[in-house]
Amino acid sequence: MAAPWSAEGRTSVASSQQPARSQRPQPVLITEAQPSRAELHAARKKRYVLTMAVRAVSLVLAAVFYQTLWLALIFAALGTVLPWIAVMMANDEPPKKKLDVNRYSAPRPDRILENPARPGRVIEH
Repeated sequence: MAAPWSAEGRTSVASSQQPARSQRPQPVLITEAQPSRAELHAARKKRYVLTMAVRAVSLVLAAVFYQTLWLALIFAALGTVLPWIAVMMANDEPPKKKLDVNRYSAPRPDRILENPARPGRVIEH
């Protein structure tokens, strides 16, 4: 098979310049590492703000539906309970991974190389 020729008369050489691959905005996660503490804190702050926004909306709806007593009471109760729920969710952290502690354990009998009842052989050269 003949080598292809370029316009300058030289043979083309394989290069590391490949066509551009699609770029991902974030690297692919290949480990099981937990998110950083800053990311966890930011996620908890977002949940808190969202919960408190729902609380504000429920209190406004309670005021809007003051003539429908049962609906106003439901929104008012929701507005009363949501701050407690928001604080509990903001202070909650994901459970820590159980670390498998590597402790010494005596080797199984079938894994012992020398018989302790018989002294080891010494080979001199």
